[in-house]
Amino acid sequence: MAGAHGGAGTSTIARLMYPAWDMGSLEHLLGPGHPPLRDRRRPLAVVTRNTVAAARHATNAVTALHQAATPIAALVIVADGAGSEPRDATARFSLLQGRVGGIVRMPFISDLRLVDDATTIDLPKRARDALGAIRALAYGHP
Repeated sequence: MAGAHGGAGTSTIARLMYPAWDMGSLEHLLGPGHPPLRDRRRPLAVVTRNTVAAARHATNAVTALHQAATPIAALVIVADGAGSEPRDATARFSLLQGRVGGIVRMPFISDLRLVDDATTIDLPKRARDALGAIRALAYGHP
């Protein structure tokens, strides 16, 4: 798991996907003068929020990884609240479809704001389904 930007929810998703590896934010790992991303042949998922600004960061991250021939198993879009995703963000994310194995939307889970450990709550079915979709894209099975 690698965040397209800080605060994407990468650590939480990685914790829920244990033993996934949290690589932190890609903002500091991509660009001129940086060494290539070392995914150690593990499936890579890029995590982002569902805002317009986050979509720009996701586009930059996916583009850089694609240009470096680093395969991306999934783009995980984490809802930032109970409201709907902005149309501009949805449009930008749809343009990335051809560069990633698949796009998975993680719903907003209000209970995550109340705990230190994401694994201590009962996830809603939509969230469990999203985690299954990420696993399927990363490993070819649910």
